[in-house]
Amino acid sequence: MSTIELIQLNLLSPPILCFVLGVLATLVRSDLRLPEPFYQGLSIYLLLAIGVKGGAALAANPGGGLWLVLLTAVLLSAATPLWVFPILRWLGRMNTADAGAVAAHYASVSIVTFLAGTAFLDALSVPYEGFLPAVVALMEIPGIVVALLMIQRFSGKRTPWTESVATVVTGKSVFLLLGGLGVGMLSSPAGLAKVEPFFVYPFYGALCLFLLEMGMVTARRLADFRKVGGFLLGFALVVPILHALLGIYLGQLCGLSRGGAFVLGTLAASASYIAAPATIRLAVPQANPGYYLTASLAITFPFNLTLGIPLYYTFSNWIYGL
Repeated sequence: MSTIELIQLNLLSPPILCFVLGVLATLVRSDLRLPEPFYQGLSIYLLLAIGVKGGAALAANPGGGLWLVLLTAVLLSAATPLWVFPILRWLGRMNTADAGAVAAHYASVSIVTFLAGTAFLDALSVPYEGFLPAVVALMEIPGIVVALLMIQRFSGKRTPWTESVATVVTGKSVFLLLGGLGVGMLSSPAGLAKVEPFFVYPFYGALCLFLLEMGMVTARRLADFRKVGGFLLGFALVVPILHALLGIYLGQLCGLSRGGAFVLGTLAASASYIAAPATIRLAVPQANPGYYLTASLAITFPFNLTLGIPLYYTFSNWIYGL
C-alpha cells in the first residue's frame, strides 16, 4: 500500500473524520458543544481503558525484552530536551522560559495521538505489542522533569519543579494510566473477561466523540498561528518527523515488531497538551502559552493525526525492509 493510499485510509477513518467534523463545527460557528461533564467522563473512560488493557498485556508478557523497551522509552523522553532546548534557544532565539516550555511539550507525549496510531494499525490488521500503553504512561513525565531542570540551570533561578512533578503524577491523566495498569496487572483473567464488554468494544466509539471535541479545541487555536512565526511553525512540523524516525529505529533495536516500532515512533513524534501545559503553568508561569500551546496543539497534533501517522507507517516499512 502506497503512502498516498495510507493517507487516504487514515483520513477516511471514523475517528479522524470526527476530528475534522469538530474543526468544521468551529470554523462555521456551529453551536455544537459537548457538555463539560460528558467530555470529562470520556477522558476518564479512555485513560482507564488504556491502562487496564495495557496492564493485562504486561501481566501476560513478563519478559526481559519488555523492560528494555520501557527503559528505552524513558531514556528517549528524558533525552529529548537535551537537543530540543538548544535548537529553540539559539536557532529560534527564544528566551530560556519559552524554550524550556516548548521542549517540555515535545519531550512528553500525546495520548490521543497514541490512540489514533493504534486505531490506524487496527484498521490495517497490523499486530503490535499489547504492553505499549505502559510506554505511554512512562513517557509522560521524564522529559518534563529534564526540561524544568534545564530552565533552572540556564535561568539561574530556582523553580518548584519537585512540586510540578508531583502535580503531574497525581494529575488525572498519569494517575489513571498508572492506576489502570495496576488494575490490569493484578486482576485475574476471569475478572478482566467480565469488564471486556465495557473497556474493549465501546472504546472506538468513545474515541470518535473525544476527537470530535479535540477538533473543536484545535480549531479555536488556529488564530494563534500568527503568534508562532515561521521558525516555530517549521519546528512543529519537522521535529516530529525526525523524532518518529528515531523512535522507530530504537524500537527495531529493542526487538519490537514493525507495528510496535511504529507506535513508539508515533509517540516520539507527538507533543503533550495535557500533562505538560499543567506543569508549565505551575512551574514556569512566565512562559508564553502562545508558543507552547499553539505549536503542540494547533500544529503538531493535527499534522500527526492527518498526515504524520501514514508517513510514520511508511518509515517503519522502510526501516523493516518492507
